[in-house]
Amino acid sequence: MSATDKEKNLNYQENSEEISLYKKRVNLNELMARMHKSKKEEKKNNIILSAAAISAVTVFGIILTL
Repeated sequence: MSATDKEKNLNYQENSEEISLYKKRVNLNELMARMHKSKKEEKKNNIILSAAAISAVTVFGIILTL
């Protein structure tokens, strides 16, 4: 194979990979499940952060009153 044949083959492989990426279908059920999972994790993290902040304020208040 000459250098130009190798380049053509490489270009064809790159183009076919790009085309196959565009032809894939989006699974909406998977996206929705991922979205709900991330919302649950975010809500859990917010609750933990809020509890930590309230605990810190409470401990600080108790220390000040002593």
